[in-house]
Amino acid sequence: MINRYTVIGQPIAHSLSPVVHQLFGEHTQRKIKYTRTESTTETFDTTVRDWIASGGRGCNVTSPFKEQAVQVCDRLSREAHRAGSVNTIHLHRDGNLVGHTTDGPGLVADIVKNWRYPIADKRVLLLGAGGAARGVMQAILKQSPSMLHIANRTAEKAVALAEIFDDLGAVSGSGYDALGELDAFDIVINATTSGMSGTMLVLPEHLMNAGSLAYDMTYAQRDTPFMLWAQQHGASTANGLGMLVEQAAESFLIWEDVRPKTRMVYPRLHEMLG
Repeated sequence: MINRYTVIGQPIAHSLSPVVHQLFGEHTQRKIKYTRTESTTETFDTTVRDWIASGGRGCNVTSPFKEQAVQVCDRLSREAHRAGSVNTIHLHRDGNLVGHTTDGPGLVADIVKNWRYPIADKRVLLLGAGGAARGVMQAILKQSPSMLHIANRTAEKAVALAEIFDDLGAVSGSGYDALGELDAFDIVINATTSGMSGTMLVLPEHLMNAGSLAYDMTYAQRDTPFMLWAQQHGASTANGLGMLVEQAAESFLIWEDVRPKTRMVYPRLHEMLG
C-alpha cells in the first residue's frame, strides 16, 4: 500500500516538499507518494476534505493557509492550538483530522543544530505576525532567548501576538517604525512573504551587525533581498531550506511513525538549487 500526501499552498509550483518527502520515503523504506496541490482561500477547506476523501493520509499546509487550516481540523495538538497555526494535517486512525505545527521545531533545529548558532540568551527579532510567525514562537521561546520581539506592518497584530505567548518568556511587539528605537539583535528572522515577492522591508541600518544571524524562512536559488541587505551590514545569512527539511522530518514522523535522517537529503537539494 502506498500512502499519499500532498502540500497545499498558493503559489505551490516552486515547493521542494515532494522531493524532500520522496527522499525520506526512500531512506526509511516507506512507500509514499507526495504531490503539490494548488488552492485558494475560498476553496481551501474543500481542497483538504477532497484530498482526504480521495485516499490521502495527510497533507502539509503552506502560505497563506496556515491559520485557515486550524478551522478544517477536527482537533489540534497542544502546540498548534496555542499557535493558532497548522502546517501538518494527519488523518488519525479514529478518522479525525488532527492539526500539528512542525515549523517551530524545524526552524530551531536548523539554526541550532545545522548552523550551530545558539538561541539561548540571544536577542531575537521576528519580522511578521502571520501564520508563519505564529507557528515558530513557542519553539523559539523554549530556547530561552533573552528577548523575542515581533515587528509587523500592523503594530496591533504584533502586540496581540506577543501577549498570547508572554507567559513563556520576554516577548514584545511593535510596528516596523518602532525598530529604530531598539538595540541591534543577535538573530533576525524574516517570517514575511517579502522573500517570495522579491521585495525588501524598510529596516533600520543598525538592526544587525557582524555577529548577527539573518534568517529568511523563504528558500530560493539565490539570496533574497533581506539576505543581501543583511550581508551588506556584515551579518551571516541563511535561508529556509534547512527549516523546510527539518520541519518535513517532523511531519514524516507524525504520518509514518519514523523520523528520517535529514542529512541524507541535503546533497540532492543543494544539487537541485545549484
